[in-house]
Amino acid sequence: MAIKANITIDQGADFTANIDVKSSDGQAYNLTGHTVRGQMRKNFTTSTVTAQFIATHNDAGGVITLKLPNSDVVDGDTVTQVGTNSIAAGRYLYDVEIVSTATTIVTRVVQGTVTVSGGITK
Repeated sequence: MAIKANITIDQGADFTANIDVKSSDGQAYNLTGHTVRGQMRKNFTTSTVTAQFIATHNDAGGVITLKLPNSDVVDGDTVTQVGTNSIAAGRYLYDVEIVSTATTIVTRVVQGTVTVSGGITK
């Protein structure tokens, strides 16, 4: 079962959060051989992804890092990464999953709400 953790993102600022994943014995969970992914959406039923986190891990150390840049990353005419300046202030939901590359088993490790606080400086 995923732990619940609420986060706040400042609109227009770079965002980084670290998640310590532990095994049942309290030790760092070995993430070697896993990929990690995370998204935020306005609610559970929407098919529209508000933002896809840049999600990485440090293998045996059990730490997942989530990032969002402050501005959109654009390749030609396509936004390849949504920045925090493009996310409207408000409340969203998110989760983070690990996927075993050997078995393709998906495990949700954390979920919660994201509060995007509106920025003044543009």
